[in-house]
Amino acid sequence: MKELTPRKIVEELSKYIIGQDAAKKAVAIAIRNRWRRQQVAPEMRDEVAPKNIIMIGPTGVGKTEIARRLANLVDAPFLKVEASKYTEVGYVGRDVESMIRDLVEVSVNRTRLAERIRVEKLAQAQAEERLLDALLPKSETESASFDDTYQQSRDKLRARLRAGELEEREIDLAVEVKSNPMVQIFSGAGVEHMGFDMQSFFDRLTPSREETRRVKVSEARKILLPQEAERLLDREKITKIALAQAQDSGMIFIDELDKIAAKYDKTVGPDVSREGVQRDLLPIVEGSSVQTRHGLVKTDHILFIAAGAFNVAKPSDLIPELQGRFPIRVELSPLGKEEFLRIMTEPKNALTKQYAALLETEGVKIRFRKDALEEMAQIAEDVNNRSQNIGARRLYTVFEKLLEDLLFEAPEIGSQTVMITADYVRQRLKNIAASEDLSKYIL
Repeated sequence: MKELTPRKIVEELSKYIIGQDAAKKAVAIAIRNRWRRQQVAPEMRDEVAPKNIIMIGPTGVGKTEIARRLANLVDAPFLKVEASKYTEVGYVGRDVESMIRDLVEVSVNRTRLAERIRVEKLAQAQAEERLLDALLPKSETESASFDDTYQQSRDKLRARLRAGELEEREIDLAVEVKSNPMVQIFSGAGVEHMGFDMQSFFDRLTPSREETRRVKVSEARKILLPQEAERLLDREKITKIALAQAQDSGMIFIDELDKIAAKYDKTVGPDVSREGVQRDLLPIVEGSSVQTRHGLVKTDHILFIAAGAFNVAKPSDLIPELQGRFPIRVELSPLGKEEFLRIMTEPKNALTKQYAALLETEGVKIRFRKDALEEMAQIAEDVNNRSQNIGARRLYTVFEKLLEDLLFEAPEIGSQTVMITADYVRQRLKNIAASEDLSKYIL
C-alpha cells in the first residue's frame, strides 16, 4: 500500500475506465487515507473516521467498474452489495447487518487462502512422507539393523516419486470420512442472526471415520495435500487476523442506493419499508458492533462507497442522518461518442481486443478501421439518446449484432482476415439503428 499512491491508483483505474476523473480521484484519496490512518499514532488512529463516498451517475458510466477494479487493486477485504436486496427488520428478507457478516466471511476466506499458500511447501513435504509410508510400509517387527536398508529404499522411492515415475502406481490410502449428518442447516434469514455457525456445530458432533481406498499416487496426492495444509492452519490466528482486517481496512460498495431513497409524498407519506432500510443502515455506517459467527466486529472504520443513478430520487431524498454519513459526493458524466470511441480502443480489456481474441481461436483475424469504430460509437450514442440511456453497456449489444454472422460462421470460414469498415457497420446496423421501434428491441 505504501507504493500505491493516489496518482498510481488513478493510473491503474484508467487502464480499464475511461474518463470519470473526479470519481477516480475521490476513491484514490479514500483508499490512500486507509494507509495513512495506519501510520498515525494509536491515540489518533481511532479518531480518524473514513470519509464515505456517494457516486452519482446514470447506469453504464463506470460506477460498478470502479468498485470492481478497486477490489482487484487493493489488498483488503471488499464486498459489493445491492441496497435493494435488503429489508427493514421485521420484513421477510436480508437485514443490513448481514453485509458485515458477509464482509467478515470474505476476510476469513482471504486470510485462510494466504495462510494455505504460506504453509504449502510444508504441506507438500508432509503429504510426500505419507505417500512414501503407503508405498513402502515399515513393519514394527523389523530389527534395528533393517533401518538403514529401509531408509535407502525410501530415499530411492522419494527420488522416483519426485521424478513423476510413480504417478500411475496404486496404493492403499486411509482417508478420513465424515458421516452424513442427521440434520443439515441451510443459511436463511433466521439462521444468519445466530452468533455461531449451526452447520459447523453439527459437523463437530458428527463422528469421523477412516476409510481405506485404492487410488493412484496422482490422485492420492490431491487428497493428502489439502488435508495436510488444513492441519497446519491455525484457525484462531486466521480468525484474529481476518477480523482485524475487516474492521480496519474493509470496504463495502453499496450499489443502487437510490432504490431505497424514499421520496416523500404529502398524500401518502414516505415508503416505510425503504426508509426503514435507511434507518437500519445508519448505525452500520456510523459505527456499531455486529455479532458474526467469528466474533464481534466494529464498523467504525469500514469504508462505505455507495452508488446510484438518482434519476428519479435525489441524494437529498435520503434521510438527513444518512446523508451526513456520506460527506463526499462525486457525479459521473454521461458517455458520448468520444468516450465510446476511447472505450473501444484504449482499455486493456477493450471490446475490440476481446472479440479479436475470441475469433482468433477459430483462425479468423478481425481488424477494425477507425471509420468503423467512429460509426459504431455514433450509433451507440444515437440509440442511447433516443431510447433508454444504458451507457457503455450499449456497446455490448452493438458488437454482438455487428459480429453475429461472423461469430456463427467462424468455424466454417477457415483462416482469413476480415476488415471491419464503416460500410460493414452501416450494412449490418444502420437499418436497425435508424428504426426507433426496432432499436428498442434489438439495440
